[in-house]
Amino acid sequence: MVETVLQVKDLYKSFGNLEVLKGISFELRQGQSLSIIGSSGSGKSTLLRCINFLEMPTSGDIYFESEKIEWNVKSLKEKIAFHKRTSQLRAQIGIVFQEFNLWPHQTVLENIIEAPIHVKGVSKEEATENAVALLKHYGLDDKKDAYPLTLSGGQKQRVAIIRSLAMKPKLILFDEVTSALDPELTSEVLKAINMLAGEGMTMILVTHEIEFAKAASRQTIFIDQGVILEQGDSSELLNNPKEERTRAFLQKVLREEEQEKLERTSG
Repeated sequence: MVETVLQVKDLYKSFGNLEVLKGISFELRQGQSLSIIGSSGSGKSTLLRCINFLEMPTSGDIYFESEKIEWNVKSLKEKIAFHKRTSQLRAQIGIVFQEFNLWPHQTVLENIIEAPIHVKGVSKEEATENAVALLKHYGLDDKKDAYPLTLSGGQKQRVAIIRSLAMKPKLILFDEVTSALDPELTSEVLKAINMLAGEGMTMILVTHEIEFAKAASRQTIFIDQGVILEQGDSSELLNNPKEERTRAFLQKVLREEEQEKLERTSG
């Protein structure tokens, strides 16, 4: 039986009077990749941050590997236990942001081995061996002694992905990892994520790359104004959406992509 890695049930998140997530529910099975699409401000990134408890939900339940994460804690003892549990969770649920977040004073190799050594207690020799193997696998073995400032945006993002993989996570969350990159560098990163999908990594991809969502994910969720308006098979939803709002969103994205292509050609 395929294991359910993540369950999100009736999740709400508010910032003051602003309700961002309004009852989100879905589940993710081992080896599955899920794309989340939607307009800017629809709650996609907030959802990822709640799953990793970088933001505290307002209400609802999150289960990781069938264990309910008790986040609504009050006593000091409960808070200490929750802090310990979230540290364990973040070692198993990686998250890759669009800003890379690499340490500029450390080499690529040092960036990658930092967390396995200090969070998981892996020896420096083992962490280094694993990091070098990952760099070679993703075509960056010649950059292990380079500093982030000398890398292209696409290379930085691939290093950020490798840094997450070095923790051997059970789930990786990708938050618009190509939005700050030009098309050529975007293709480098999408290729790396496609490799992960082919290798059976369990992933959630917040993305504006519609063709990539079709290729890299089996399921897609469309979030609109904090609710799941439509979800289902990626190819079916992205090619033949049922909801008018989904169709309008996809048409807008495609128009923007065409405009970008025209501007690049004319430039």
